[in-house]
Amino acid sequence: MSRNDESTPRPSARHEHGSDAWKSAVTVIHEAAPPAFPEGAHVCTARVEFPPGDPGTPPHRHSGPVFGYVLEGEMLFELEGEPARVIRAGEAFWEPGGDVIHYSDANHRTDTPLRFLATMVCQPGKPMLELVEEQELEERKPRRAPRTT
Repeated sequence: MSRNDESTPRPSARHEHGSDAWKSAVTVIHEAAPPAFPEGAHVCTARVEFPPGDPGTPPHRHSGPVFGYVLEGEMLFELEGEPARVIRAGEAFWEPGGDVIHYSDANHRTDTPLRFLATMVCQPGKPMLELVEEQELEERKPRRAPRTT
């Protein structure tokens, strides 16, 4: 019987791989319980890059939840109703989307770029990102967490 004969037992795929690193390769960075995704929604993953000291995107909202991960630098992150906080390289963030205003995704550092990944769940027929008008910002000012200087 030759080695190529179909009756010759073959090692399983696990043995052919030769490494068990996959068993400890995953580290959970962040977990969240987002709202249900609407039928017809789509998901978009984008890399965002801001130069040192950049103020980031003006106040905006997303039609669905956003999950992110900072690759490089530090982001000044602020959602409506929550105090601003700094998210550093290697840390994750999320926002619920919908009616919540995302006030800041600024580069917190003046000496290094900010790079992050954002995976956005987009509702059908709605833009991935919608800027908030000044009038609405003024009307919703009481919902914003107090700012520290």
